[in-house]
Amino acid sequence: MSVVKINVLTVPAEMRETLEKRFSNRAGLVESADGFEWFELLRPVEGTDRYLVYTRWRSEEDFQRWQESQSFRQGHAEAAAEAGRGEGQGHGHGQGPAASGSELWTFEVVQNAAPAS
Repeated sequence: MSVVKINVLTVPAEMRETLEKRFSNRAGLVESADGFEWFELLRPVEGTDRYLVYTRWRSEEDFQRWQESQSFRQGHAEAAAEAGRGEGQGHGHGQGPAASGSELWTFEVVQNAAPAS
């Protein structure tokens, strides 16, 4: 059964563009991780300043392996280095992180549906 991880990022209005630019320039290493199924960055439309970083995994164990992997460390290190130069999608840049807070939610997929073909 798949597992969904949602990283909830509180992002002030003035940092939204920065956050989105960082994600658009991300290293993209997660796509080749064993057990990775899906990624989406969800922008709030109204009523909140929280972005959702949605990833779906084949299992909790696959997610844990990804977090402990060299690719995970490499992707986050590259992002931090780029952000330090004012580029990329890291958690910080010359002016600090784009998000003012972060929270990780975990869900199991118990039902799903797709368009009828």
